[in-house]
Formats: sequence, C-alpha cells, structure tokens
Amino acid sequence: MEVQHPSRRQALRTSLTAASALAATQAVATPARADAPQAGPRGQYARNVELVGYTDMDHRPAFKMAIRRVGNRWFLYTGHFWHSGWSIVDVTDPRRPEVVAFVPGPEDTWTLQVDVHGDIMVTALEQIFPNFGGDPAAGFEEGIYIWDVKDPVRPRRLGHYRTGGTGTHRNLYPGGRYVHVAAGAPGFRGNIYTIVDIEDPARPREVSRWWVPGQRDGEEGPPPAERPHTHGFCCANSADVSLHGPPYAVGGLAYLPYGAAGLIVLDISDVTAPVPVGGLNFSPPFHSRFGVHGVLPVPDRKIAFANSEDVSYGKGAAPHASIVDISDPAHPWLLSLFPTPEPPPGAPYPDFSSRGGWSGPHNINHHQHHPDVQRQGDLFYIAHFNAGLRVYDVSNTRLPREVGYFVPPDPTRRYGPMPEDRLVAQTEDVVVDRRGYIYISDKNQGVHILRYTG
Repeated sequence: MEVQHPSRRQALRTSLTAASALAATQAVATPARADAPQAGPRGQYARNVELVGYTDMDHRPAFKMAIRRVGNRWFLYTGHFWHSGWSIVDVTDPRRPEVVAFVPGPEDTWTLQVDVHGDIMVTALEQIFPNFGGDPAAGFEEGIYIWDVKDPVRPRRLGHYRTGGTGTHRNLYPGGRYVHVAAGAPGFRGNIYTIVDIEDPARPREVSRWWVPGQRDGEEGPPPAERPHTHGFCCANSADVSLHGPPYAVGGLAYLPYGAAGLIVLDISDVTAPVPVGGLNFSPPFHSRFGVHGVLPVPDRKIAFANSEDVSYGKGAAPHASIVDISDPAHPWLLSLFPTPEPPPGAPYPDFSSRGGWSGPHNINHHQHHPDVQRQGDLFYIAHFNAGLRVYDVSNTRLPREVGYFVPPDPTRRYGPMPEDRLVAQTEDVVVDRRGYIYISDKNQGVHILRYTG
C-alpha cells in the first residue's frame, strides 16, 4: 500500500490555514467573561471553548479519528467521508497541524472508521450508502484492515478480515488479541456483533457472533415492525434493529448500541460464546432507527453514556443523550437525559432542529481504552451535528448541565451530497487527547482543534 506524503506546497498551505484560524481565535475566541458566548467573524460561536488550530485536511474532510503519541510527537489518524483512504496529521503543535501522509484505500469503498492501540491500527471497510453517493452495483472492499503503525506515518498492512457481506461500520480495538466488530454479514438484516481474533494479524479469524433474535433470515421472532422512514438512512440494508457500534468491551462484558433494540449487555468472559445479560430499551419513546447509536460504559462510576442518532432533518421523534445506571448490568436503568442545546444569542435560527442538516447528538470521546485519550471524568464531550461540539458537566449524574460549546462556521464548499438540504456545519466526531486538546471533524470542512477554558 503506497503512502502519499504531502508536498512542501501542501504543507505550507495547511500551516497557513492553521495560522489564519489561530488569528481568528486570538481576535474573537477569548471571552471578556469566562462564560460569555462569542460569535466569530466567519460565523462560529463559542462559550468556554477556544479555537487553537485548524487544518483543511488537504481538502479531504475527516470522519472518525484516533489520537496517539509516539515519542515526543502526537499523531491524529482519520478516516474520510468522500475519499477512500486514511490521513495522518501531526498535531504535536496543535496550533499548526500538518497532514503528513495519506494512505489510499480501495475504490468505491467507505473507509470511515479508525481505531488505534499500541502499534496496531484497525480500519473499517464498508459498502457506501446510496444517499452518500454510493453505487449499489459497484464492486467494493469490505471488512477490516489490520495495520502495523510502528512507523507512525508509514502504516504497513498486515491482514484483512472479511465479513462476506456489506462490511463493518464502527469497531473497537482495545488492544490485545480481539477486535469487536459491527458486521454486515450475509443472511442477516442489519449489522451483528462479531469477535475477531487477530493474534496472527495476517490470518484474522472470527471466533464468535451474536445477534438479536429475528435478524437472521427465516428466523422466528422477527425484529419489531419498522415504520416508514423517508429521510435517509445509515444502515446498508436499512434495518432498524442493527448494531451500529462500536461494541464496547470492558471487564468481561460487552455493551452494544443496537439501534431500535436499545442498549444490550453481553457476558463475553468466554469470547467463543457471548451470553445475554441485560438491556434497556429506548424506542419508544425515542425514534426507532439508531435509537441507541453509541454507548460508553464507565464501570468505575457504575454508569454508561448512551445516545441516539437522528437522521430525519428534525422531522422525526426526539433524539436523546442519556446517562444510564449500570451498577447491575442485568438491569440497567435511566438516570438522566442531557439538556437539548439551545442556539447561541444572535443565531439566525430559533432551534437547531430547524437550522438545516442533521441535528442531535452523534459521537462522543469514545476511545477510553487508549492511554493518550483524556479519561472520562466530570466533563463529557459530544459532537452534536449542526449544534457543533457540546461540553457537559456530569459530576452530578442526575443533573448533567451544559458548560461550553463550539459551533463551527458553516462550510463554504460542498464535498459530498450530505447534508441533502442546506450546506451547514455538521460536527461528526470528537476526540480529546490527554493534553486537553479537542479535535472535531465535519462532513464538508476540515478538523478544528479546540481547548476547553471553563
């Protein structure tokens, strides 16, 4: 696999872009009062969050991200929305991020997701959804690639696991022997949970799988009836009951965000035979598709964070971001709901659901298994589509409260067909490194690097 390294001109352009972002930060992002909301000259809004740097990603908008320190340098690894492949960004100086390599991926294939632990990187391969520009008749690569990243800017591909179906969406690699996979397997509606052994990375093998009864073709006990859904979808076979991922494995348990089937807890102490332990439904009252999109368990605090994903352009049932009590994994229960973000003062829209684009919560600072990611404590970071980054104080799990936000400027160039209506900011993913720097990605612009100042 050939790794493309940027030219001096590209590096200069990235540095100049970062310098412009820094100048804007110095001009407007330092509030007169610590909690005063501020509007930037390009339409950004911030409260208790300052802009540190920016990279246009060489015009390849990023999606999922992973952070890693190697020696005295810091590297951000990203998947992409509209380009097949993966980028590596040197963020040692977050004021001057530099794209140092691009690894091309297979044609007509989504390469959205990336996870890193130690010297191993795992990247997802998936059929592109039609509403994101995919051609259902085109050939594609699927499954996961396993990489050696001892040389942080020259990944070397070690192996390839195939699902035999539509590929994988969001996966977890917490280090060690096993990858926890959301797999589109043949003979199933929606993604299912598979555990893949990569002890020999050149010969990855599936050791077990689990699914919600009724997902398998011809199986009794079908999933709940699916209501018509006309506003786009994010599952290759359009099923409401689907493991969105990542399946989050910790302490012998796996916590599965399973769409309309809710939060599901499995005992995986025997990785060859996952056993259901408990679960919590969210749909109804919340919407069915992606009723649970992501789950982050924090066993030390006996809680988990859960959220949905709303792809209805504000026309469907309410989304949610929640805190769940998991002190008894067999009987998780809802502790609280996060407050809905409100538009900043002076914003030209009455609420985010009517702003355009997708609204509601999406991704969180998920990679808690990685030592270079900021540990989940009293601050909770969540990417909130057209509401940007939201920061919450969760010291009181019964009463989470918003303490900061950063709403990026709207993009000025469209790179892909989403969002289908207005071209507005769509904050997709968030990663926070242990230095406290916050990275957010967008469907149609680069990566903003931020810092919480509250």
